[in-house]
Amino acid sequence: MGNIKIKDLYALSQTIAAELFAGAEYPWEVLKDIGSFIVKLGATLSTEEYEKRGENVWIAKSATVAPTACINGPAIIGKDADVRHCAFIRGNAIVGEGAVVGNSTELKNVVLFNKVQVPHYNYVGDSILGYRSHMGAGSITSNVKSDKTLVVVHDGAEHLETGLKKFGAMLGDNVEVGCGSILNPGTVIGRNSNIYPLSMVRGVVAENSIYKKAGEICGKMSAECD
Repeated sequence: MGNIKIKDLYALSQTIAAELFAGAEYPWEVLKDIGSFIVKLGATLSTEEYEKRGENVWIAKSATVAPTACINGPAIIGKDADVRHCAFIRGNAIVGEGAVVGNSTELKNVVLFNKVQVPHYNYVGDSILGYRSHMGAGSITSNVKSDKTLVVVHDGAEHLETGLKKFGAMLGDNVEVGCGSILNPGTVIGRNSNIYPLSMVRGVVAENSIYKKAGEICGKMSAECD
């Protein structure tokens, strides 16, 4: 298994949740701890920079939150974040600094690093999105298998048991997901990779790749990507 560990995917300097990842090797190992971590971290946030609104919800005073947005705790909305019309944050969510949560986007048990954009009709559940990653309009993470069995991460002939029933996608820093794409349970996309619109992705996509369709993935610098 290559390039799917926390150190391979994420710049931890670009999230308020860096401590959450301490001691973990793979990013999905922290999914179960997001809620309790938020409660612990929220209690330490500066009252000059953050306002507590409701039970276990902390919102940066510099953030913009539409009056029609629904935010359930535990949740932290970072500095200069933009939570737009009818966004639905179901809980256990960290929205990074300068991140965008858009119209009718739903979040549940997620960490969005700084500058992440999920701006149009996205569903992101049981997932971690790295610095400046972006999900195009209508793209979603599918976080439960149809047969309800535990999620396995597949990388070619290699298979890694996660022990998790709910596991959406791990997006590395600077990942671009095209409009209308579905990221199936256990998807891991390496840093700086692009997913074509209307893709159905499963398994591991290596860093610096372009995913055109299943079985057609090329390195950004290779001639086949021309």
